[in-house]
Amino acid sequence: MNVILLGPPGAGKGTQAKRLEKRHKLVQLSTGDMLRAAVASGSELGQKAKALMDAGHLVPDDLMIAMISDRIDQPDCAGGFILDGFPRTTAQAEALDSMLAEKGLKLHSVIEMKVNDDILVGRITGRFTCAKCGAGYHDSFQKPKEPGVCDNCGGTEFKRRADDNEATVRTRLEAYHAQTAPILPYYSDKGVLKAVDGMAGIDEVTDQIEDVLGAA
Repeated sequence: MNVILLGPPGAGKGTQAKRLEKRHKLVQLSTGDMLRAAVASGSELGQKAKALMDAGHLVPDDLMIAMISDRIDQPDCAGGFILDGFPRTTAQAEALDSMLAEKGLKLHSVIEMKVNDDILVGRITGRFTCAKCGAGYHDSFQKPKEPGVCDNCGGTEFKRRADDNEATVRTRLEAYHAQTAPILPYYSDKGVLKAVDGMAGIDEVTDQIEDVLGAA
């Protein structure tokens, strides 16, 4: 089973991807993680990517597709994968389909996690984590049981991401909508695009995704 999760930052893709990994023995593939791993490995692809990034250039689509291709050839992806952060354009979607077809593979579901931007801004700007163990919290709906003390490790220092402020979050949301809007019709025309309510509770979103996968 090969799945793409679409949704803006803070929509909960990471949480749902982890659940899919456990339930269906899938592997979450983040393009950012793959780039970092390729660079760290010193492979030919990694060296090309590093040279481009060091020069301030974007990694071209053909290089990203080659990295994804190499990654899904690894044994742990035999049961399927979840793509996160790719594709972002119609050209990338077409290149991904071509690469998968060459391997005799296909996408089973492309799942869009629909969200309300204003509510999502509140979700993201209220996030903070334990500086010691990384456990996540929120100002409104996931506070530590004891104020100022991490439930997980007892740490008393917390931190927030510098870019989790309203102006930056809204810019990221605008960029997501601008980038993603063109690929929704592409996957809709192929009959693989389904939407779930990303504003629902975590368990309910999981149930919606399972319903989509069960019908795929």
